[in-house]
Amino acid sequence: MKKYITLALAIGAWIFNSNTITAQNAQNPWAIGIGANIVSIDDNNSGSGTGVPALSLTRYLGGNLSIGAQFSANSIDGSAEDYYTIDGIVKYNIVKEGKVIPYLFAGYGLSRFNKNSNSEGMFPSKESARTTVGGAGINVRLSDKWAANLSTSMRNASEKGTTNQLQHVIGFTYMFGTGDADGDGVSDKKDICPDVPGLKEFNGCPDTDGDGIPDNEDACPEEAGTAEMNGCPDTDGDGIADGDDACPEAAGSAEMGGCPDSDGDTVADKDDKCPNVAGEAGNNGCPWPDTDGDGVLDKDDLCPNVAGVAANGGCEAEPTKLIEFISSSESKIYFGSSSVDVGKSGEELVNNLKSLLDEYPDVNIIIQGHASDDGSESYNMKISQKRADTVAAALVAAGIDASRMTTEAYGESKPLSDRKSSRRVEFDRGVN
Repeated sequence: MKKYITLALAIGAWIFNSNTITAQNAQNPWAIGIGANIVSIDDNNSGSGTGVPALSLTRYLGGNLSIGAQFSANSIDGSAEDYYTIDGIVKYNIVKEGKVIPYLFAGYGLSRFNKNSNSEGMFPSKESARTTVGGAGINVRLSDKWAANLSTSMRNASEKGTTNQLQHVIGFTYMFGTGDADGDGVSDKKDICPDVPGLKEFNGCPDTDGDGIPDNEDACPEEAGTAEMNGCPDTDGDGIADGDDACPEAAGSAEMGGCPDSDGDTVADKDDKCPNVAGEAGNNGCPWPDTDGDGVLDKDDLCPNVAGVAANGGCEAEPTKLIEFISSSESKIYFGSSSVDVGKSGEELVNNLKSLLDEYPDVNIIIQGHASDDGSESYNMKISQKRADTVAAALVAAGIDASRMTTEAYGESKPLSDRKSSRRVEFDRGVN
């Protein structure tokens, strides 16, 4: 009997040092049992015994069915009989999953018990009886790999001179196979995500957000999305995933980073201060102003408040008519000796000059006073200044801003051919 106890201990040590597995199923089809057995002999010389080992090995087939083999050794109390059994069995689990799993089993095998046998072998032909087996048992799950086991079976020996036996087994069952580390019903061999419980339709991977895309293929595993977006949401439906969309709630274009551009000026509405009017990026999406309406934008207009021409930087073109006027002999006002009175002809000239200055509002003029050589030089300087001041006052009275005029006195320094024509006022273009 010692050798069987040693065998039982060795098998137990191997089981306890094995890798972790789950309950017996398609992924963990193998189960090995080890325990002790109690036998009652059903004849006139009734006897019983308790012994070890009781060993079993079963393999899951499908549904709730398994097949296997079992072996037991014992000795009958009060006799020198050694008792051995070996059977092939079919096992049916009454429930498939749960903490407690009852089962039924049936099989066919050999039983042997005899005194002082000199026959060799554990099951010599003269002393072994063919036996049918039927019984019931229960497995109580202790962990994913271990279960406590209790079974009772009736063994009916069919040979002459043999007896029936009632056998009870108590022990432990260890289940193993390909493994299912995360317990999701998908074997580790087939499980793409073996460390995370998942779904069979996704080969063992989870679908956390429930969008029909497994987490291992989902770029946004915690946000429900679409396959087109690799599992990410696209709230505005513009074909750009929310995570990449600068405007996730307003449909836009890829060029605009997912934002709309209502006026089509390539400035996204969110950055466009004039979203409904096409403008320029350099002006925050708004059009550049043209204050003077001359077609030259203020940013390029050297004279933004006065209508001009592009060729002249947005300023007025050369004041040709004014230049021609002040360059002609008709632009001179003549005075009498020691006089500062412009006279009627002078008033008419002032009016003509005023019209030209209105036409060229950005042009300034210089009013130059002159005198003949009558009198002293200092006197002539003074009177030439007065003549220039008088004409300037007449232009101001006509409506020309004084800031557009500068006066200069030359006295008798620039005489003309005679004294009469030397007493005059002339005009020149000033500095703007």
